[in-house]
Amino acid sequence: MSKSAKTAPPESDPAVPFEEALQKLESIVEAMESGELSLEQLLSKFEEGARLARTCQTQLEAAEVRVQRLEQSLAGDLATRPAALPGEEAGA
Repeated sequence: MSKSAKTAPPESDPAVPFEEALQKLESIVEAMESGELSLEQLLSKFEEGARLARTCQTQLEAAEVRVQRLEQSLAGDLATRPAALPGEEAGA
């Protein structure tokens, strides 16, 4: 038995806009629900979808932090600061 050559899909790209990642994720779900994919294709789509979901979650968390900071600053001057990404030190 020979191993099938698999190409590893690229890691999630946080530079992908949220809307684009969400649209791709919806397309993957539709393809998976179609019932026309092989098991190997389903697994590949699942992996890609998991990466896109992680990218969307990261961007949503960053947006939530920005909103919280904005709400906190409303008592004083209205200003936003860049949110620290997971794994980075907060520059507060």
